[in-house]
Amino acid sequence: MVRYQPIQLGAQIAGYQVEREIGRGGMGVVYLAKDLRLGRAVALKVLAPELTRSDAFRRRFIRESRVAAAIDHPHIVPIFASGESDGVLYTAMRYVSGPDLGTLLDRDGPLPVTGVMRIAAQVASALDAAHEHHLVHGDVKPGNILVATSDVGDDPYAYLMDFGLAKPSLDASFTTVGEFVGTVDYVTPEQISGRPVDGRGDLYSLACVVYEALAGEPVFQRDDAVALLWAHQYDPPPELSENRPGLASAVDSVMAKAMAKAPEDRYGSCREFVAELVSAAGGRAS
Repeated sequence: MVRYQPIQLGAQIAGYQVEREIGRGGMGVVYLAKDLRLGRAVALKVLAPELTRSDAFRRRFIRESRVAAAIDHPHIVPIFASGESDGVLYTAMRYVSGPDLGTLLDRDGPLPVTGVMRIAAQVASALDAAHEHHLVHGDVKPGNILVATSDVGDDPYAYLMDFGLAKPSLDASFTTVGEFVGTVDYVTPEQISGRPVDGRGDLYSLACVVYEALAGEPVFQRDDAVALLWAHQYDPPPELSENRPGLASAVDSVMAKAMAKAPEDRYGSCREFVAELVSAAGGRAS
């Protein structure tokens, strides 16, 4: 279990004054903070202390945060600064006033098809842009997708966040067997087994997110984490059309290809996957 060292409200970290907690996850806590130099609100992510104990992780985090900050894309949350201050690893990002996709799913259940397709297209574009910079996100999940409107049926605008923890796709393998960065509901077969990971891993996770957004439940549901990891590695995904009334059965083959166990059997890009999905569903993502 990740343990967080509480940060007092009003405390300052690298010129940012902490105002209140706005979220937390497996890697850290996100605070609403004030940039004391520019007077603007930012989302300040402070990483869990367990992660900061590794010199290699600290160096990689700072290096990759700089690469991520250089990506100028309308659907990637801009990174203003990142680094280490008094032993604390942090990232300061644009503050987006809106819930994450996970919160929307918890609140509303399955979301409108047109809204999901629009969000999927925006996130796919962001991921492909990152892949062109040789970055793999490695943790695509609803909690890392911010939605700038609370009503997904009303032209949602999505932002993908947490690229500061992305993995360089040129690494032969960024894990050992049984160790991976990611969330179990969206983890890729190659992450589980410690095989090389590239942008097609993000595509797999995006497909898992799309499935959940449309079906209202994760693609695989098992009694424990071990069984869930087994399902991602070996079990075929259930047909989405059976869990989303009114959705054309043509989407099932698209989802199956996107979630193929072998990366080479998936689509060549995230945008290609979403374009095929939208076509199969008989709608538009724009």
